[in-house]
Amino acid sequence: MSTDPDLSRRVAAIWRIEGARIVATLARVVGDLETAEDLAQDAVAEALVHWPREGVPRNPGAWLTAVAKRRAIDGWRRARSLGEKYRLIGADLDEITDAEWQPIDDDVLRLVFAACHPVLAREAQVALTLKVVAGLDTDAIARLFLVPVPTMQQRIVRAKKALSAAHVPFAVPDPAQWPARLGAVLSVIYLVFTEGYAASAGDAVLRTELAHEAVRLGRVLNRLLPREPEALGLSALMELQASRFAARVDASGDAVLLADQDRRRWDRSAIARGAALLDRADALGRGRGPYQLQAAIARCHAEATSVDATDWDRIVLLYEMLGRVAPSPVVELNRAIAVSMASGPLEGLELVDGLAAAGVLTGSHLIPSVRGELLSRLGRTREARSELVRAAGLTRNEREAALLRRKADALSR
Repeated sequence: MSTDPDLSRRVAAIWRIEGARIVATLARVVGDLETAEDLAQDAVAEALVHWPREGVPRNPGAWLTAVAKRRAIDGWRRARSLGEKYRLIGADLDEITDAEWQPIDDDVLRLVFAACHPVLAREAQVALTLKVVAGLDTDAIARLFLVPVPTMQQRIVRAKKALSAAHVPFAVPDPAQWPARLGAVLSVIYLVFTEGYAASAGDAVLRTELAHEAVRLGRVLNRLLPREPEALGLSALMELQASRFAARVDASGDAVLLADQDRRRWDRSAIARGAALLDRADALGRGRGPYQLQAAIARCHAEATSVDATDWDRIVLLYEMLGRVAPSPVVELNRAIAVSMASGPLEGLELVDGLAAAGVLTGSHLIPSVRGELLSRLGRTREARSELVRAAGLTRNEREAALLRRKADALSR
C-alpha cells in the first residue's frame, strides 16, 4: 500500500516533536530501551495504515503512545508473563501513574539520565542518548562527534549490547548517582542544542524544535540542581545563542551571517535570562567550566552593539581558557577566528593553517570555510574562492552550501 507523501512528511514531523517523549514513556514502562524503540516504531507503522483512512488524531503523540502500550501488553500476553508489568500499565492506556516515587518529573530528562549509564564509556553514553532522546540519525551524530558514520554506527550498536550484556535495568538512578552521570547529561543537552542551532544537514539553517527542547531540558535540570554551575552555564549559553534565532535566517530561510544580522531582532529577554544564569553560576565561586566559558563568549557577542564594537580581545582570552579546560580542534578554530578579528586576518590564517597541517577536522567544511573568509579579507581572491567552493562541497546542509557558493561567486565578479 502506497502512503501519501504529505502524510508521511507530517508523521515524520510529529515524530521529531513527540518521538523522545514517546520512547521515554515506553522505556519507563517496559524497562528496556530497545523494546521501547521497537514499540514506538511499530506504532508509527500502524499510524501510516490507520491515519489515511481515519485522519490524524487531535493528539497524535498520545495516539502513538497508546498504540505502543497496547502492543506491549499484547506481547506480554503472548509470552504469558503479564504479572507486575501489566499492573503497571493498567487498564487506562491514556495515562500512567507511577507506583514509585520519581525524583525527576520529566519523562525525557529521566530517559537521558537512564541512558547515560556509567557501565558505558562517556562517548557511548552520549551517542546512544542522542539517538534515543533527540531522535538524531546516525549521520547527524557522527557529524557532531566529527567521526565517520560507520564508526558511530558501531559505537551505538556496542552501547546497546553492553547495556544488555550487563543486565542493566533501564531505570532512573537515585539522586546520589546523578553526579556520576551529570557530565554526560550535560553533553547530551548541549549537542541536541548544537544540532538545533546549526543543522548539520538538510534544507534548514535551524532545527528549532531540537534547540527549544534542549533549552527546556536545561531549565528542568536547573530546577533539580540549582547549585550546579555548569548546568547553569549550559542554560546561559543556550539562552544567549537562542536569542539570535529570529535574525539568523532571512525571509527565504537562507542563513544570515553574524555581521549582517539585524541586532534589533535579537531577543533581549533571552539575553537577560542568559546573563542572569551566568551571574548565578559565577556567584557559586567554583570557577568557570567549559559551558560557563562558552556562555561568557556568547554574552560578549550578545551585549555588543555591532561586530566592530565586540570585545574581541576578551573573546580571544576566553577561548584560550576554554582551550585549556576543554581542548578541541573546533575551539582552536574559533579562537583563530577571534584572533583574526582582534589582530588581523593574517594572524588568524596562520593559526588555521596550523590546524590544517595537523590534519584535524579532515572531511569537515569548517577549515576551508574559515580559510576562504580569511583569504578573502587578505585580498587573495582566487585562493579564497577555491576554499569556499571546497567548503560548499563538504557541508551536508543545503542552505549553508548555498551561502558558501554565493560568497565564492561574489569573489569572481
